[in-house]
Order: sequence, then structure tokens, then C-alpha cells
Amino acid sequence: MKSFTGAAVAFATASIALSPTTVAFAPTSHAIAPRTIAFSTVDDKTEVREYFNNEGFNRWNKIYSNSDEVNKVQLDIRNGHDQTIQKILNWIEADGDIKGKTVCDCGCGVGSLAIPLAQMGAKVSASDISDAMATEAAARAKAMGITNAKFYTSDLESVTGKYNTVTCVDVAIHYPTDKMAEMVGHLCSLAEDRVLISFAPKTWYYELLKKIGELFPGPSKTTRAYLHDESVVREALKKAGFEVAREEMTGTSFYFSRLLEAKRV
Repeated sequence: MKSFTGAAVAFATASIALSPTTVAFAPTSHAIAPRTIAFSTVDDKTEVREYFNNEGFNRWNKIYSNSDEVNKVQLDIRNGHDQTIQKILNWIEADGDIKGKTVCDCGCGVGSLAIPLAQMGAKVSASDISDAMATEAAARAKAMGITNAKFYTSDLESVTGKYNTVTCVDVAIHYPTDKMAEMVGHLCSLAEDRVLISFAPKTWYYELLKKIGELFPGPSKTTRAYLHDESVVREALKKAGFEVAREEMTGTSFYFSRLLEAKRV
């Protein structure tokens, strides 16, 4: 059994990696009046973009692949992220109505969700704040012969359009706490039917692990990680005219992600 401090350090390092290129402003692709969301003096957006276009891309590209060049913590994060993706795919498969529908995947990373959704017949528009990530996702899709998905570089605020389903998986970890409600509202403005969003929940336990972990910053800890109060997310969804229909929680040793599916009412 690992020590409490060890878990905290791993969480602080791993939490930044929950989404390799999904930032509060991260990945996006869409079409509605773009909104301007003001960020703190410390520019999280620029920090995330630069990280995932450089060192972060190399690290996360390995994590979100079948590469053996990962350590124990990275492998655990890969497994946790895969579980969240699979839960979404299970919901959509159970519904049996995604074929021909439009999907906007904000903060697509290397295409972990966008690619399988395209394989299920959805018309996918996926973006990421990192050009390196979006380019890798496009390359993976092309190698698989996928033609019904487009990938491009964009931050979340610039995404416009209307889509049947909008997804934003593990991106909120990079989004400033005081901007979370506004970010959720923007995602909802893009969705005609439903929004699928995941985030690291703010609980006393995860908050404690994060604080302890911050005392032992490692070489991979290069972006700030934000935990979010679930009530704030739910209230933002409700305010936008959406109601939570399904929910899941994924928790491994170093990965924690709350998943909500909200449908327009």
C-alpha cells in the first residue's frame, strides 16, 4: 500500500495530465458567437498551449497510446482515462442513435474519444488548443481510414456552431475555478441535445491530496490543476436549460474524474 504522501505527490503530478490538451480553453471546434472569457493574470491558456505543444505532447502522446514507455503512475492515468472514455461509449452505444449525428469534441487530445465516435458513424468536429495534439489526432484518424471526422487547432472559447452532442472530457482540470460556470455555459450553447463533461471533483480528500502534492513538485508538474465543485457544474448546466441524465465516477490510484451527461429540457 503506497504512502499517503506518495499518493498526494502522484495526484498533483497526474491531475495535470488528466487531459493532455484539453484546457479550459482548450480543444474546441464549433460555431456560435465566440465568447471572450477573461483569465487570471497568470495566463493558464498560454501555459497549457505551450506545454502540450512541446514537452507535454511527447509525454501525453505516449500515455494515450499503447506505448510501453510509461511509468506506473502514467499507466494508471491511462487506464483511468480509458475507463472514462469507455463509459461514454457504452452510454452512446446503448442509446443506438449516434450514426449520422453531429458531435463536437472540445479538447480532443489525440482523438481518444473523437475517433471511436467517428467509427460509430457520428460526424465529428474535434479540436484542441495544442496544434501538436490536433495534428496527431488527425494522423491517427487518417491511418484508420476515417473520413467523417475533422481535427483542428482552437481554444474552447472560439468554438462555434451547433451540434447534436458536445463532449469535453478531462479539460476542466486546466480551467480556472471562477470561470468554470461560464465554460459550461458555452459548451451548452453549442449543444442541441446533450453535453458530456468530465472534471476532477473538489472534495476534501482530493483537495488535501492536491495541497500535499504541491509541496513536492516533480518535473512533470508544469501546469496548474483545478478541482471543481460539482454543485457549480450542475447549477451551470441547469441554468443553460440542461438536466443531468446519467453520471459516473472514475477513480484509480492517480486519476479522479466525475462524468456527467446532461440533456436539454
